[in-house]
Amino acid sequence: MARRKADQLTPLELAIMNVLWDTGPASVTLVQSRLRSDLAYTTVQTMLNVLWRKKKVKRVLVERAYHYRPAVTKQRAMGQAVRDLVRRAFGGSAEALVLSLVETRQLTPEALRRLQKLVDEEETRDE
Repeated sequence: MARRKADQLTPLELAIMNVLWDTGPASVTLVQSRLRSDLAYTTVQTMLNVLWRKKKVKRVLVERAYHYRPAVTKQRAMGQAVRDLVRRAFGGSAEALVLSLVETRQLTPEALRRLQKLVDEEETRDE
């Protein structure tokens, strides 16, 4: 099933969402100041409006400026991003993603042990 473009976050949109998840409701000025780049105020404002149209943020007018807050949880957004990555880069195979992480040594032995523990717990639950 193809994802609608509105479900996907661009890298800049994700950076802005991370600011909002960390700070809670924020003005354009606050978001701009928290981003690790020298983006213009109007660029941040435009991106927040895009996120609003995508229904990823909600906004309320406070005096003469909008304050934006996340309309989706970080967990849900990350889940959508991972599903999209698995679909596009790994042909829909989550196993291929994990194997790639292991083969490129992006998972430490400790992380692999934690994953194995989760798998073991899940198997115990299914019995």
